Amino acid sequence: MVQAANESNVLDPQRWGLPLEAVEELAERLRRIWSRFRFCFWTKTSDAGEYAYHYLRGILTMETDRNYANIARRVIDLDDDGQGLQHCMSDSPWSAQAVFDQIQVEICQRPELSDGMLTLDESGDRCAGDQKAGAGRQWLGRFGKVDMGQVGVGAGYYKDGNWAMVDVRLFMIEDWFDDEHAELRKRWHVPDDLVYKTKLELALEMVKQAKENGLPFEVVGCDDLYGRSKEFRASLDGEHIIYMADVPVDTPVYLEKPVVGVPETPPDKKGPPFSRPRVLSDDKPVEVRDVAKRSDTVFQTVEVRHIERGVLIHPCAARRVWTVTKDGKVREEWLFIRRESDGSLSYSLSNAPEDTPLKKLALWRSWRYFAERIFQDAKSETGWDELEARKYRAWLHHTALIALALWFVAETKLDWAKEHPRDPELVEQLKVEVLPTLSVANVCELLRAVLPLKQLSPEEATRLVVKHLVNRSRSTSCRLKKQRAGRSPP
Repeated sequence: MVQAANESNVLDPQRWGLPLEAVEELAERLRRIWSRFRFCFWTKTSDAGEYAYHYLRGILTMETDRNYANIARRVIDLDDDGQGLQHCMSDSPWSAQAVFDQIQVEICQRPELSDGMLTLDESGDRCAGDQKAGAGRQWLGRFGKVDMGQVGVGAGYYKDGNWAMVDVRLFMIEDWFDDEHAELRKRWHVPDDLVYKTKLELALEMVKQAKENGLPFEVVGCDDLYGRSKEFRASLDGEHIIYMADVPVDTPVYLEKPVVGVPETPPDKKGPPFSRPRVLSDDKPVEVRDVAKRSDTVFQTVEVRHIERGVLIHPCAARRVWTVTKDGKVREEWLFIRRESDGSLSYSLSNAPEDTPLKKLALWRSWRYFAERIFQDAKSETGWDELEARKYRAWLHHTALIALALWFVAETKLDWAKEHPRDPELVEQLKVEVLPTLSVANVCELLRAVLPLKQLSPEEATRLVVKHLVNRSRSTSCRLKKQRAGRSPP
């Protein structure tokens, strides 16, 4: 009896900060956040706001097959064919960037989100061919190989169990800007003024935009695609931005500050004199994996942060090293080394101040996990990877509303934590150190309860199928008519 009573007590929604009145108000909460963003969907000639709301609601409440026709039918009206929604997403010139900028503005208005991490990452999805804007054979990290696909370079934001997608750019491979792709650029409405930019250039643009918007990040975190570039790290440093950047195991560093300069040209040297700076001292670079093996690289066990499974603990080491850019600039950085649970080592470089504690470096490195978590939620819970449309604008609009959906979840978590605090005794009762936070899936489940999708009756389903068959027949008839016209004698 006591055990049953305790179980019932543990399952009390009030103790978990989920009172019924808060859940019932979730639909109105979605409307409120949409109303704050509605200006983003205005154009010179129209207001795409209502369709944007329907799309936002659809990606949050549907679990699969989130295409235009299905969202229109399940959210707007059973007889809606999705043409209006398609125009809103593929053709209407509302600004996706305005949505990202407004998300950043709203993060700035939340003091509890100050001093977070701006994460940089990329995400690729396979395509059947190059008949989508930006599609081509390229590296798809999600699948670990080169394949046909689209890739987005994205920025996320993380602080204390809350995360959001704050900016994303579609990476257009260089081939898309040659003459052979002129017809495809026109067909999929790629802007005429768009020029080729590397992933690193796109990432740096997003960081600068976030800084200009006042996004209160303390540090930028990125994987070794970005971290391996000395010039990228130097560019962040030039913007007075602290970074924690993963680097490959063979990254060369100096253990003493090298002397760099242009060597004196011997009088008997043939050809032009030396003009490029190089290391003049006897110091030799050492790969970071070899630095980890040195006896003077000291590992300490660090309790990084509390997580649902307990305490995140890693043996870590940090030491000051020097790197040299292509233009000969010598930069002092932290080399941070972390031993993973499988025994392998990961390596990061940071321009954090010299007095930064090891635990702080370890905490920043642990936040890098949320770069992947943001994209994972975007795909598994809101259908970022389900887009079937092909136009450049459709990809941007879809991604912007995915970001807004994630921000809706993050804001809901923040507000509910303030308005409906959890019972602290749950921690002791459940014998855990940290209670699990609400997930995107949790909030979507609650939203489905208060905003149920339209369900077809047998009669309505039959009528829609017949309508679909008639439309297919008419389409076939049109093609046959054109074929007959082509075979007719002049």
